Amino acid sequence: MLNVIEIVLPVFIVIGMGYTIRKVGLVDGRFFSQVNQLVYYVCLPLLLVYKIATADFSTSFNFNLVLATSTAVACCFGISYLYGKWRGFPPAVHGSFCQGSFRGNLAYIGLAIVFNAYGDAGLTRAGILIGFLVPVLNFFAILALLAPQQGTRRDPVLITKQIVSNPLILASLLGILWSFFRIPMPVILDRSLDIATGMTLPLALLSIGGSFSLGKLRGDVWKATLATSMKLILLPLITAGLMIVLNVTGLDFAIGMLMAGAPTAVATYIMACQMNADGELAATIVMLATACSAVTYTIMLLFLHRYVV
Repeated sequence: MLNVIEIVLPVFIVIGMGYTIRKVGLVDGRFFSQVNQLVYYVCLPLLLVYKIATADFSTSFNFNLVLATSTAVACCFGISYLYGKWRGFPPAVHGSFCQGSFRGNLAYIGLAIVFNAYGDAGLTRAGILIGFLVPVLNFFAILALLAPQQGTRRDPVLITKQIVSNPLILASLLGILWSFFRIPMPVILDRSLDIATGMTLPLALLSIGGSFSLGKLRGDVWKATLATSMKLILLPLITAGLMIVLNVTGLDFAIGMLMAGAPTAVATYIMACQMNADGELAATIVMLATACSAVTYTIMLLFLHRYVV
């Protein structure tokens, strides 16, 4: 139990630091907005390229893990979409509810938890998984926001552009190709990336805390609670079942569970606002899922450390 607390608590303490720094007025919201852009467009892509490029692709890539986690996302999307349709949710609410039930904060919180639990080996494997999983998440996120809107024109070119231009996808792809072809990493570049990427996870967690606002808890709490339960409980359970069927074991099983258990991504709120969905509901799901994930991650890690790895 102490070991698990030592993994989970530091992540949420740093998130709390970000919230406190903004609350006391040391910096403002604009600062954290700029930090978020720095992390998303520079720091995280550098981290993914560095960790994946310097890994042995043949030993770090697990096709069955990618298949299990991707299929689980598709299943959770289908369940949430059909439930919202059955309950007759308005299109704006339906889109935010559906997206919030499966799109996890893999890069910011998922990677931090995996790194704290399993070190560089876990971080590398998780980074490779992200390279394949982020396009899947983006595809279903766009589908979740567009599908409920009857008569909305779906531009396949625009959707494809939104998916392939994602900096995390491009960085992961570059790292995967680098690793696959076993291209040597120059010493100067290796040491530069080692220094630069050290700031990535702390800045990512601080930016989440700085963006956290109790004032955003204005959406339908019941729907937000249901979406949060699907994201933090149902998705990991589906993922676990699929990994067992596909014989994913050991460290890969643990990584699949921890990535599936990541709380709803902040990007769901941004996309909901951009695509005329319910922004208040999306923000409520993000806040609620992030807070509850401290408990669900603790339970998950206790199970993983006792029965898996």
